[in-house]
Amino acid sequence: MFNKYFCGTLILCGLLSCENPTLTIDPADEPLDGNVIVRVFQIESCTRLNYAIYTLDGERVKQINQTSDMPTFGQCAFQLEEDDYRLVVVGHSSGGNPTMKDPAKIQFTNAQGFTDTFFCCEEVTVGSEPIALNLTLNRNVSLCRFVVTDEYPAGAAKIKFYYTGGSGAFDARTGLGCVNSRQEHTFDLTSGQKQFDLYTFLHSTSGNLRLRVTVYDSHDNVLLERIYKDIPMQQKYITCCSDALFAGVTTTTGVSLILNTDWATDTLITF
Repeated sequence: MFNKYFCGTLILCGLLSCENPTLTIDPADEPLDGNVIVRVFQIESCTRLNYAIYTLDGERVKQINQTSDMPTFGQCAFQLEEDDYRLVVVGHSSGGNPTMKDPAKIQFTNAQGFTDTFFCCEEVTVGSEPIALNLTLNRNVSLCRFVVTDEYPAGAAKIKFYYTGGSGAFDARTGLGCVNSRQEHTFDLTSGQKQFDLYTFLHSTSGNLRLRVTVYDSHDNVLLERIYKDIPMQQKYITCCSDALFAGVTTTTGVSLILNTDWATDTLITF
């Protein structure tokens, strides 16, 4: 249990579940044979898979990128010399492949977008006989879910979320965030969307986000801007925040949170 400060209504609940083309193999052109076969399970929530082989010193040897429309999605093969390697697999649904030159810095960008993300990092010894690896990926993101509870004013065209305190990159050896990022995401409001999902990699199993919410009209004039400090986050959990943005000034209230690490039930806190 820990105490934090936040505004509005807060819900905390468990979340169930290239740059170098010469090193990248297109699975559509590569037969599924080699001396290292990799199969990934429980990938229904991902549209992209990235597999990378590194030496134990961190030098990338090979990389394979897949999208969910490929017939080989979820399985691939490498032909490797006898040696010890590190295998990293990342599953996500962003708009592009992360930078994976260094296993200590798997990097996504604001332009690609940040999504639910899963990973696996394994040391592999390749000998004279072929080996098969059956892997399960583990979630390593945190999600801040922001819900607007009142109506948008006439002319509201888009909403921008700018947040710090987390990371847009993670270290595959730990799954934790490894840089201090300035993350942002802009949404079109013409559909009337009220719920917005903001993903980040925390630097530890828990942490805080600072969030700035800005609403613009179609000419990029600011209609409203609000800042939320110290939003409590937990790795593999959703922090749900709701606020009536246009109803006036929000008050700040102390909150105690109980985290259910087994995800058996949700913890709901309303104030």
